[in-house]
Amino acid sequence: MRLGDPVCDCLLFFFFSSAAPKPPPIPARIHPMALSVSAPASSSFLPSSRQVGGRWSSPASSARPVASSLRRPVLAARAAAGNVPSSPVDQVVTELDVVSSFSEIVPDTVVFDDFEKFAPTAATVSSSLLLGIAGLPDTKFKSAIDTALADGECNTMENSGDRMSCFLTKALGNVGAELAHQVPGRVSTEIDSRLAYDTQGIIQRVHELLQIYNEHDVPSERLLFKIPATWQGIEASRLLESEGTQTHLTFVYSFAQAAAAAQAGASVVQIFVGRIRDWARNHSGDPEIDEALRKGEDAGLALVKKVYAYIHKNGYRTKLMAAAVRNKQDVFSLLGIDYIITPLKILQSLDESVTDPDEKYGYVQRLTPSLDKMYNFSEEELLKWDQLSLAAAMGPAAEDLLASGLEGYADQARRVEELFGKIWPPPNV
Repeated sequence: MRLGDPVCDCLLFFFFSSAAPKPPPIPARIHPMALSVSAPASSSFLPSSRQVGGRWSSPASSARPVASSLRRPVLAARAAAGNVPSSPVDQVVTELDVVSSFSEIVPDTVVFDDFEKFAPTAATVSSSLLLGIAGLPDTKFKSAIDTALADGECNTMENSGDRMSCFLTKALGNVGAELAHQVPGRVSTEIDSRLAYDTQGIIQRVHELLQIYNEHDVPSERLLFKIPATWQGIEASRLLESEGTQTHLTFVYSFAQAAAAAQAGASVVQIFVGRIRDWARNHSGDPEIDEALRKGEDAGLALVKKVYAYIHKNGYRTKLMAAAVRNKQDVFSLLGIDYIITPLKILQSLDESVTDPDEKYGYVQRLTPSLDKMYNFSEEELLKWDQLSLAAAMGPAAEDLLASGLEGYADQARRVEELFGKIWPPPNV
């Protein structure tokens, strides 16, 4: 089952290891940028204190929200050029095995199933997820929503809008806490996009969620907060990161947004490759996109590569995530990035495609730290970004796509509040 408005390519994602048995993995040397669900060296989603191997189990349930990040057996040590070496004669290797040895593959989906069937390692909680849970007949996550609707603090609010917003925040925190107790990795919590232009409002909302998580004994190092990459959101990220609270900036469609986010110290920056390409097919007049097209490059992929080079050239700790992937070639072109959010149809195609590692199929790491040598960043791009320089550099594509993304997320939040208004007050309140 997939949730969320079609305008949002990756509203939610959870991580799992496939339960289906696979052939024994080839002894491997993992590339420094490869992230493993079972035992990663470092990951924004998997804190070292909770990195575990094997299946993550929980009490059985007939319908539970599970989404996923795949980590496949890693291939044998690759040559310096990044090509896949030979393997044992009868070793079955799929394209998914190969690409997973370069980047962490994150399925763009939500699956409702028993936690015994999958081994989830991390999760994202959002308004879209709440809508999905509310539509299920009986889950422990639904009881977390009922508890939110019975919250005494929210119920004392006279203004109905404030009351519903309070319920939404409580529900996100309660559901996120339930997930945090069932997955070993981090839970990323979506911040209401209606606060996108309110730095203090974002920070206050994050602090409210932190308090909820603390009441459920979920430590802050287990958490990420998903914030829109407006200037106010980036500034909120900077202040939150300085407190030790990790942030995940989304709706990034321009180099200026990504560079400013990296300078702010954001833990994760998410770029929507396919949405940028879609805009370029139907519009013109964006200097950043026009420059990529003049060079014969795909505008979305070009932005990812430039941002990747910028991060490594300047030594920022920010991890880079690619979303809105449209086909297998996109995946191959992004090998080496930290995370690739991938639709299920593409994952299935990769998993069903058996490949011979001895063939030079082009499985080469496209993004490496040495990529920074190919870019000569201007003084303006290397200077400290501020609100005025960001606004001037955004371009029409980023402005349009940011606005539509924010509206899509805001619509999800409004739908949750409308639903809460119809079912409130719950029994015994």
